Amino acid sequence: MADRDELIRRRPLVAEAAALRSGERDPLAHVEQTCDRIAAIDGRIHAFVAEPDRRGRLRAEAAEVRARWPEPAEWPALYGVPVGVKDIMHADGLATGAGSAVPAGELTGEQSTVVTRLRAAGAVVAGKTVTAEFAVTAPGPTRNPHHFDHSPGGSSSGSAAAVAAGMVPLAIVTQTVGSMIRPAAYCGVVGFKPSYGRVPVTGVIANAPSLDTLGLFAADLAGVAHAAVVVCDCWRPEAAREATGAGRALPVLGVPTGPYLDRADADALAAFDARVERLRAAGFTVRRVPLMVDFDVVYAQQFVVNRYEVARTHAEWFPRFGDLYRPETVAAIRQGQAVAEADYAAAREHQRAFRDRVYATLAAEGVDLWITPAATGTAPRGLATTGNSVMCLPWSYAGVPALTVPAGSLAPGLPLGVQCVARAGADEELLSWAPAIEAATVMETAAATPIATDAAAGPA
Repeated sequence: MADRDELIRRRPLVAEAAALRSGERDPLAHVEQTCDRIAAIDGRIHAFVAEPDRRGRLRAEAAEVRARWPEPAEWPALYGVPVGVKDIMHADGLATGAGSAVPAGELTGEQSTVVTRLRAAGAVVAGKTVTAEFAVTAPGPTRNPHHFDHSPGGSSSGSAAAVAAGMVPLAIVTQTVGSMIRPAAYCGVVGFKPSYGRVPVTGVIANAPSLDTLGLFAADLAGVAHAAVVVCDCWRPEAAREATGAGRALPVLGVPTGPYLDRADADALAAFDARVERLRAAGFTVRRVPLMVDFDVVYAQQFVVNRYEVARTHAEWFPRFGDLYRPETVAAIRQGQAVAEADYAAAREHQRAFRDRVYATLAAEGVDLWITPAATGTAPRGLATTGNSVMCLPWSYAGVPALTVPAGSLAPGLPLGVQCVARAGADEELLSWAPAIEAATVMETAAATPIATDAAAGPA
């Protein structure tokens, strides 16, 4: 795309937060430049939900941040940092639309815990980011900044595009099946899905509660690690240090072979295999491990859990506003309504057994991390679909933490990602091991472009 260099910008969160906390950047000037960037390009990308006076609201939020922490020694981790918030999370001062035509007054609720934590850490909400309707499958208007003719992924489409295009350095998102890992890969950013339950989902419109997980998009690994400390429950910095401490060996990587891996497109799988060889050359032990030989069963049982719970989430809204729902969402709800209670109970038992099997295989094979393609291929052409979530599905089903590491691109300049998956609760270790994996896979990205330090210089 002719203007790709104008659209793709990296705003490293750690550098931006450091500039604000050191006093080099002023929160008010900083939100002005964020608004300038959004105003300059979002009319083409459509990552943010429109609001009547974004600039005025952000000026007020930035002024409130300065007043709340007048002493520089007390400036918190995200002091003055603009954050995108997926439009299924309630945030005081902003309506929640969930990408739907359901009246906004029907979707109100108390501010989500994750937004409260972000604001307590000094962040300002740059706006609501576009989501597929109710975070299911009906796509929003967002375009992929790398190529407008291709999907940005979903359901966290606006969030991934906003980070890729440098409109914000951080976005807060959700994943039920593949709504973080896949759009992160399609848009060339880092996506971190913590362990199930590690970030509270209170104040977030549910998709399927047994699967829903909150997470992060940032331009780089350091950014998601910086924000994870703020949003995750009981973060263990000592575990992160121990994972890569002096004398520690590189993690052992496992490639799950079989019907699951066979779902990847041939060109994406070839690119993934090339990166596996780079990891071996860099000193990693990589083991190819048969896993999910019954993947069709795993897929089907996850679908039962997902659709049953989607239908129950909408049990009150759908009878009243079903004529306002989009066809894809209607179909998902109808599928869930047809699931028998006994079939749902059996699927939940299968989910528990599958999780145990994944853990047992890790232990038996001496594997620390699974690595896989982050998606079946690059972003598909057109905006009628958010792409195939199958590479993310089993890990969401098992409730384990996953991470997308950008890993080059295929023609016509569309990003690829490598997915790294750890055992439940090993979020800190996953983020600590990931930089060595990133370095070995020779990530290709746009040059880092921090916000200009001179307010008169305009947006980066």
